[in-house]
Amino acid sequence: MIIKILGSGCPKCQNLEANAKQAVAELNLDATIEKVTDMTAIMNYGIMSTPALVADEKVLSYGRIPDVEEIKKMLKQAS
Repeated sequence: MIIKILGSGCPKCQNLEANAKQAVAELNLDATIEKVTDMTAIMNYGIMSTPALVADEKVLSYGRIPDVEEIKKMLKQAS
């Protein structure tokens, strides 16, 4: 699974990345986490606000920071 954190690298983006890493670790998923900071690439996902969480090219959330448990539920559904 490829998980992407879309955003400028702001503190909110960093919090989302930390939550995603913890969720992946707790689920023992074979996943790669990538940061996407290029605004053109981010706009291609059709989101209006960051940070955003994407798993295997499917947008799971944007404009907020889901907690670890919520991310775990999203990743289970996405896999």
